Amino acid sequence: MTTIGMVLTGILAVLAVVLCIIILMQSKRSAGLGAISGGASGGDTYWSKNKGHSVEGALEKYTKIGGALFMILAFVINLVG
Repeated sequence: MTTIGMVLTGILAVLAVVLCIIILMQSKRSAGLGAISGGASGGDTYWSKNKGHSVEGALEKYTKIGGALFMILAFVINLVG
C-alpha cells in the first residue's frame, strides 16, 4: 500500500471512531406504533420545529456528514489501493 493509502486509512479509522461516538451520544427514539397514527409524536410541536437548532439536531447533521465522508473516503481508498 502506498503512503497516501496508509494516511487515508488512518484518517478513515479516526473518522470511524468519531462517528461511533457521535452515534452513541444521540438519544434513543422510541416512537413505536404511535408514530403510525400520528399519536403523541405529532409533527407540529415546538420541539420538532426547532430540532435543527438543538444538540440533537446538530448530532443528527454531523452523523449524516460523517457517514457520507466515511463512504467517500472508503471509496477513494479502494481506488488508490
